[in-house]
Amino acid sequence: MSDLNPLPPKAHQSLSARLLVLTVVFVMLAELFIYTPSVARFRKNYLEERIVRAHLATLAIENMPEQAADDNLGRTLLKTTDTYAIALRQHDQRILIAGGEMPPRVDAVYDLRMSGFPGWIEDAFVTLAQTENRILRIIGETPKRPGVQVEIYIDEAPMRDEMLAFSHRIFQLSLAISLFTAGLLYISLMLMFVRPMRRITAGMERFRRAPEDETRIFKPSDRPDEIGIAQRELAVMQHELRLALRQKDRLAMLGAAVTKVNHDLRNSLATAMLIGDRLAASDDPDVQRLVPRMFRAMDRAVNLCGQTLDYASATMPTLNAKRNRLAEIVHMAGETLTQERPDSGGGPFDWRNEVPDEICLMADAAQMLRVFENLGRNAREAGASSVRVTAVEDADSLIVEIIDDGPGMPAQATEHLFQPFAGSAREGGTGLGLVIAREVIHAHGGEIALAATGPEGTAFRLRLKPA
Repeated sequence: MSDLNPLPPKAHQSLSARLLVLTVVFVMLAELFIYTPSVARFRKNYLEERIVRAHLATLAIENMPEQAADDNLGRTLLKTTDTYAIALRQHDQRILIAGGEMPPRVDAVYDLRMSGFPGWIEDAFVTLAQTENRILRIIGETPKRPGVQVEIYIDEAPMRDEMLAFSHRIFQLSLAISLFTAGLLYISLMLMFVRPMRRITAGMERFRRAPEDETRIFKPSDRPDEIGIAQRELAVMQHELRLALRQKDRLAMLGAAVTKVNHDLRNSLATAMLIGDRLAASDDPDVQRLVPRMFRAMDRAVNLCGQTLDYASATMPTLNAKRNRLAEIVHMAGETLTQERPDSGGGPFDWRNEVPDEICLMADAAQMLRVFENLGRNAREAGASSVRVTAVEDADSLIVEIIDDGPGMPAQATEHLFQPFAGSAREGGTGLGLVIAREVIHAHGGEIALAATGPEGTAFRLRLKPA
């Protein structure tokens, strides 16, 4: 196994640190959306309060005797209300109730009766953006006397200062809320997600160093949520991977043993073949009857050794994919199969190539030839006398079917299809032909499946990538 030891993430790159920063950012964004209407409402309330205060000041002057209402009282009221002038408008008549030294100009006019909420927001940010004082003319109605319009002339700078102070308080409160929320969320996420994920990561690293050690399999918790499911699935995956590695080691040892046995067995079979050739020259009818059966038995033994050795090697040769005509590959497989001596001693074997000449595919011709030879050989050994190969192209794939007229596959074989030493359709078979065929098809990015089987025959369907 690899000796690489992945370093833990740096503090600012850890998941918990990112969650903390994101929480602060998101809370501040939420507070910004709250601040926008709040500061607009603050400005509106400020101006409405100035309207009410100005109206109350005019009432004080109106209710005093004429001789008592002098200019000094008016100036005092204007100073108290922070206004340059106060005027009332009623029945299309404008009456100046209190006025001192009028400002040289009016920079902006705001009518509180006309603006809607979007306008309040715009006006609030216009005020905040000012760098110099402006003289404002504010028009509004007082709740004390509906229908009476009150006009005031005021400086904008004091209102802007209070709006900035309000914004500063909102910012401090938002920052405190965001930090408090981020802290709570950080602790919650640390306990609920980050620590369990660190435990899963540590378990994966520990298992990677020695997957054959059963004590290193992750021990999941009883959590019913997604983290618990991930922990249990990790434990199952590690257990299955450990079994797969153990099986791979056994197959590797089996491959080494089969390689040694195969060499000696082939030598013994070669000697037996020479003796068989001598016996074949005998005129004894019993010998003539038994020698072909002996040859078929020896062929089966050689074929079994070869298939077992190919599968036990557990390696897939590098594909040399080129553009090939499928009909040529199927034709070569048919030539090989029709020239082979059948193990069952049956009659002639018919291989029908019905693949259109124009169909091509990107594949390793030698490996694809193994697929068709294995499928055809399995069909013949199962009792088929004819195999038909067809191919059609659809939108994005090539569908190939290998159809025989054999007796069909038994239920046990279909239940253990593509499993070595369990998916054979005949007694004494290994089932390695289908296993090797599937490995080759998967290496080409395709699929193989049993399309149909029964007394009328068996059909396998291949789905390949066209050229």
